[in-house]
Amino acid sequence: MAAVYARPVRDKPTLILLVRHGLTPTTGVKLPGRAPGLHLSDEGRRQADEAAARIGALPKIAAVYSSPLERARETALAIARARHLAVRVERGLLEIDIGEFTGLSLKKAARRPEWPIIQQNPSGFRFPGGESFLEMQARVTSTLVRMVERHRGEIIVAVSHADSIKAAVAQALGTPLDLFQRINIAPASITAVAYRPHGPLGPHRQLRERRSRLARGKP
Repeated sequence: MAAVYARPVRDKPTLILLVRHGLTPTTGVKLPGRAPGLHLSDEGRRQADEAAARIGALPKIAAVYSSPLERARETALAIARARHLAVRVERGLLEIDIGEFTGLSLKKAARRPEWPIIQQNPSGFRFPGGESFLEMQARVTSTLVRMVERHRGEIIVAVSHADSIKAAVAQALGTPLDLFQRINIAPASITAVAYRPHGPLGPHRQLRERRSRLARGKP
């Protein structure tokens, strides 16, 4: 019988589970931005528990990271408790700083002259008094790179916000930032992205590797 050797950890991808926080009282109604004091609704807490149960079915989670905002930390705490882990707060996972748009209802925001640019050309937009989409994407993706360096070959959780996750997913897929609004990240959804040390695996390569594992009788 041929000897079977474990694949070196340095060759294994790091799997990051990007989790959006659960529902809050303002979800789909207004733009809270980074304003403090916004907590999960009852439904949001149920969603967080459901995400925790799904992630709890995995064999091992090395760490649970979270944006500093309450709604993200509450979602992360449900996941961390299920795995007997502490939540590690990571500022790089913060919501985009929307500056003067903070607290606007979605209806009022949609009437602003900047709204078509936000939807169709976000790469060229900076929120007045806040952050640009390009800065936000660079911040989030560089944060994920540091996590990969810290957790080579492991599975980790990163709880963040819709636009932050959309920007990371767009970068992983090679999708231009101007098209990232087409990506839908639902509350408490879990998006898995595999990273090598040099960057995310492309979707085609991930599919090839999964087929190869299945051919060898591995999940």
